[in-house]
Amino acid sequence: MSQHRDYQTVQAAIRYLSETGADALDLPAFASAMKLSGRQLTDLFQRWCGLSPKSFAQAVALDHAKRFLRQEASVLSTTYEVGLSSTSRLHDLFVTHEAMPPGIWARKGDGLTMRWGTVPCPFGMALLVLTDYGLAGLAFFDDGDESAAFADMSGRWPNAAYVRDDAAVAPIANQIFEVTNWDPKQPIRIVLIGTDFEVRVWETLLTIPLSKATTYGTLAHQIGKPTAARAVGAAVGRNPVSFVVPCHRVVGSTGKLTGYHWGISRKRAILGWEAGVNART
Repeated sequence: MSQHRDYQTVQAAIRYLSETGADALDLPAFASAMKLSGRQLTDLFQRWCGLSPKSFAQAVALDHAKRFLRQEASVLSTTYEVGLSSTSRLHDLFVTHEAMPPGIWARKGDGLTMRWGTVPCPFGMALLVLTDYGLAGLAFFDDGDESAAFADMSGRWPNAAYVRDDAAVAPIANQIFEVTNWDPKQPIRIVLIGTDFEVRVWETLLTIPLSKATTYGTLAHQIGKPTAARAVGAAVGRNPVSFVVPCHRVVGSTGKLTGYHWGISRKRAILGWEAGVNART
């Protein structure tokens, strides 16, 4: 559970770094309030995403990012701006996917058996839902919120049969969240269960590269529905396979990090973590 505890500390730090202007940062005082030394806080951040707290704050600060994201430039460009210089090949999750037959969605999962379980991950606790076809759901939650996360996932397919199996989801989670396990020869297999429109949006999300960002309007154009940005936003918010299907890489037209089903601080955390992955690969 140490990974989960690290994230709880990092999450609190992200809130502080995101809500406090760069000129007003007092990292020694914040570290002390967290019962850490400044060095311990810095070491934790370096271990967690490869960046110092100050660099992390700069890499994902909204005002700083807007200039780059308006042109859909990479979040990595922001890390270059704060003095990082990695030019090595970028990594990303390798994913193979298929859409579940529409009848399964229409019947709200009737006839499906879904195994689910929870594991600690770099972004708190993760809840995974598996079918015989592949990974069908990935949610995040904090301490005390497991039942709400399960209700969210199971409520999408209320007629399915659910079996708890933490042992079954653990290796899938390890493949997803451990960068060294990202392998094109062993792709994550996911299944997308939704309306035809939702599945089209989710498939398009899979084309956004690691450490890149796009907008809801751009997604609408990509699926041939240029006036449907609002509907696209709703479909993005309904994405059941978070992180793997990267809805966190969608921003507002100004570059602002708009609403995220699992919380804005977690969205900032994921983007910062991805920037750190790029910085050290």
